[in-house]
Amino acid sequence: MSDTTRPVVEISGLHKSFGSLQVLKGVDLQVRRGQVVCVIGPSGSGKSTLLRCVNLLEEPSSGSVVVNGVELTDPDCDIDAARVRIGMVFQSFNLFAHLSVLENLTVAQRKVLRRSKEQAEEVARRNLARVGLTDKEHSMPAQLSGGQQQRAAIARALSMDPEVMLFDEPTSALDPELVGDVLGVMRQLAEEGMTMLVVTHEMQFAREVADQVVFMDGGGIIEQGDPADVIGAPSHERTRTFLSRVLDPTHHGPSDPTG
Repeated sequence: MSDTTRPVVEISGLHKSFGSLQVLKGVDLQVRRGQVVCVIGPSGSGKSTLLRCVNLLEEPSSGSVVVNGVELTDPDCDIDAARVRIGMVFQSFNLFAHLSVLENLTVAQRKVLRRSKEQAEEVARRNLARVGLTDKEHSMPAQLSGGQQQRAAIARALSMDPEVMLFDEPTSALDPELVGDVLGVMRQLAEEGMTMLVVTHEMQFAREVADQVVFMDGGGIIEQGDPADVIGAPSHERTRTFLSRVLDPTHHGPSDPTG
């Protein structure tokens, strides 16, 4: 896409219902090239559904999603072709258990991008090095820690040369001591200029790395802006209430796997 001023992700009037349950109620959001946008909010606020609508893992009930200038919500859109440039990292690592780490990183490159075995392995090794897993290419997923599996999943997404990376609570399934390694990789990607839309409950990461923080509640965006404003000095009572709970060190509520 030649128009570098156009947002990489444009979400307009997005609604999503499951039966009678309205999960998204008219969301508008833009992510510009090189931006890191972190989406925060309570469980059930629609965060993960919003992310899944960006690459049409969930089909919006109404509204439009444009990624890299392609309207994914257009009935004539070739979704498979459009998805190739959208990397997705899930809570659960979604690695193929029967394939080695290297094979996990090369299978889609060869089938979708039609790269040769040699090309695909070169790209895979380069991305394993980026995430600090050079010595794990022949390991099976079950031999890796959760943090290593998630870093392998990030490397797999990067191997498809995405224009934008979507992260859906990438640390929520990890033991606390493993979270830092994954966030470190994401910080590095941000520094390299990767466009990222991140659903997270890691407030310190959002505060330090995000260009924009979006607070969602009840299926809509309540507040968005600079992290120093949204996290540091929120203007809405709902944002303040949420942050007082998640930032209170005495609060040990469950992590947010369903948002």
